[in-house]
Amino acid sequence: MTHNMAIIGYGGMAGYHHDLIQKHFSQNLQISGVYDVREEAGKKAQERGLKVYGSAEQIYADKEVELVLVATPNDVHKSYSIACLQAGKHVICEKPVTLNSGELEEIIGYAKRSGRFFTVHQNRRWDTDFLILKKIFESGMLHDPYMIESRVQGSQRALHGWRGWKQNGGGMVLDWGIHLIDQMLNFCPCKVVSVNAVLHQVFSKEVDDNFTASFRFENGLHYLVNIAMNSFIVQPRWHISAEDGTALIENWNCDGRIVKLADAKTLEWAEDIVYTAAGPTRSMAPRPKETTLELELPKAVSDGLDYYRNISDALDGKASPIVKPEESLRVMKLIDLVFLSDKEKHGIACAI
Repeated sequence: MTHNMAIIGYGGMAGYHHDLIQKHFSQNLQISGVYDVREEAGKKAQERGLKVYGSAEQIYADKEVELVLVATPNDVHKSYSIACLQAGKHVICEKPVTLNSGELEEIIGYAKRSGRFFTVHQNRRWDTDFLILKKIFESGMLHDPYMIESRVQGSQRALHGWRGWKQNGGGMVLDWGIHLIDQMLNFCPCKVVSVNAVLHQVFSKEVDDNFTASFRFENGLHYLVNIAMNSFIVQPRWHISAEDGTALIENWNCDGRIVKLADAKTLEWAEDIVYTAAGPTRSMAPRPKETTLELELPKAVSDGLDYYRNISDALDGKASPIVKPEESLRVMKLIDLVFLSDKEKHGIACAI
């Protein structure tokens, strides 16, 4: 069955959605047209053979349109999403879905009353590096993680488009931070009990361009998220500490390794002080090689299409949207606390 879809906001991410749907889902999804307040965006859409609506209201009134992608700047996600739901459309909203959790709660209320689905494009749940992290523990290669460090770092020193403006919901917390926190909650669904965050404006005048946030879970897991736009020597994408070993995922190419205990036996203290590059020490002396095993990272395969496979199934009544609004609400509640923790300069206790 073919379903008609319209797009509000035809910028870079909307172009990504358009290309992906056209290449892989044209049997299921037909893009009826787009609306954008910018004349140049409309011209670009026309050049690509798309109908250009004269207003968002024309999309709301088009009875052939079942699904609308909202891919505008973040500060108007709420108003467009609510209007689409009121018009009886299903809605995919780009992230960050809103500027705070209160706005998202309003949208969720309208979605429940409309009987239509509302979902957020949290596509990085299917990133290969994240799938490898999950597989390490699902396959039993390591057990009982207690510290996970998730970092995305670069040195561009530039915030493109809306990312540089406070009123549009710019900054790294609402850009990359949304993705990494969504991954975090997807990995560990139990309650977060504290948030401690530090935001920096190294080169940006209005919004954060570097931030670090530390989350503590009810089960004892400590999870650190770091985004840096001013890092000229980058740290690993993932550093994972578990009771029985350590895993390292270096980069987006998923280079890395696992080093784990060969058995559960505790090393006995050496009788004599060991002299190392760190000076005389017992606690930080090198571990004998025969006490550990080095393993390759598990393989994980993702073609990046699972999100829209699920959307197609949801439109056909075969499934519910996999990214649920309640999950996005948890993310936004933690985002609220990231900003609050930085503002108040201390950690915030919670139960989210």
